[in-house]
Amino acid sequence: MSWTADSRLSSHGRAFMAHLGVERGYSEATLRAYGQDLLQFETHLLDRRKNPNKPGTHSRDDVRGYLAELHRRGVKRSSVARKLASLRGYYRFLIRRDIVKANPCAGVSNPRQDVRHPKVLNVDQALGLVDVSHEPDPRALRDMALVELLYGSGLRISEAVGLDLNDVDLGQGLARVVGKGRKQRLAPLTKASVERLRRYLLHRGAFSPIVQEQAFFLGLRGARLNRREANRIVAKLAAQAGIAQRISPHMLRHSFGTHMLQSGADLRSVQELLGHARLSTTQRYTHLDLARIVQVYDQSHPLAGKRDKQDRS
Repeated sequence: MSWTADSRLSSHGRAFMAHLGVERGYSEATLRAYGQDLLQFETHLLDRRKNPNKPGTHSRDDVRGYLAELHRRGVKRSSVARKLASLRGYYRFLIRRDIVKANPCAGVSNPRQDVRHPKVLNVDQALGLVDVSHEPDPRALRDMALVELLYGSGLRISEAVGLDLNDVDLGQGLARVVGKGRKQRLAPLTKASVERLRRYLLHRGAFSPIVQEQAFFLGLRGARLNRREANRIVAKLAAQAGIAQRISPHMLRHSFGTHMLQSGADLRSVQELLGHARLSTTQRYTHLDLARIVQVYDQSHPLAGKRDKQDRS
């Protein structure tokens, strides 16, 4: 059932979900997260005999009480922060529609966040993964093309499985990607990706594509490869490559961003390649070790050479 028609939500909640889906163009996964967050809060209100359909009566204490309940239940601080952001967006929507006068989330602080760096593969692990198989059968060709694309171009898994045939220009070495908020960008393809993708395309017909199926990556039933299947593919190939830790497609994206920065790419360029709306998101990948930072300084700063000579004299 669509969140815009879910009777468990208040009428205002359904209108908000319709706004996110139609006017903002949010993906199904994002809509599901917003819908679950809003439903959870409205259930909290009902349990305390507050009417979700009368948002003008909702107070800051209602929001704080909800966050306190989440804390008692052991919900992670990052999840609490996301739920609060969902509520802020909901009440901003109601203010713009003149349904409420004030945002009850105003003045409610985000929970203090732990600083967490993205989990990444080291370069040897990443190169081992994209070179783990050279089998000629169609499934192996598809799987290796997918992994090469995820690491080589830093795509989100939803972006990769969402590619259509006409989105990929192997001659130009580019893929037209639809990212978050349905924003489009062009993702460069590595030479290895172009070769892997071309070899897969030669055998794409082995998946018996259903009539007029335009998906680039196909599952075994001839329809578009889904995210769950793609997750299994990455995990399987990681095991074959002897990588002990649990690997997800998003780790390959994190690895792409980290390895690009470690190789000297500037932050703004990596932001564009990853399709990040905010530079602060890309800055999570700057967890370089001290030796690397000193090395970059010594190679780049105009006074670094002079400092080095003085140190040796």
